[in-house]
Amino acid sequence: MYCNYCGKVIQDDAALCAYCGVRVAAPVAQRRLVRPRQGRKIAGVCLGFAEYFDIDVTVVRVVWLIVSFMTGIGLLSYPIAWIVIPEEPLLLVAPRAGQRVTNP
Repeated sequence: MYCNYCGKVIQDDAALCAYCGVRVAAPVAQRRLVRPRQGRKIAGVCLGFAEYFDIDVTVVRVVWLIVSFMTGIGLLSYPIAWIVIPEEPLLLVAPRAGQRVTNP
């Protein structure tokens, strides 16, 4: 692999160039298969798979529907996925600067 800044050969797994110190690789975020809380229709299983594989949710829903009618596996696997795949964690809103936090 080559540094885009100085053009020297660096290691393939390097995050920084050893010669010029420029970042050459962004950190890889770890993706998790979760059922999102927003935008789901029934349980969020199809939306979770669509976000995990980075494809359109309509494609996943249509494929799941076709597999369900053709083989019946989709009817059995959807409730299992509903139970097994965890729900997306709640996002807590941070209080604004200068605002006091009160417990109800």
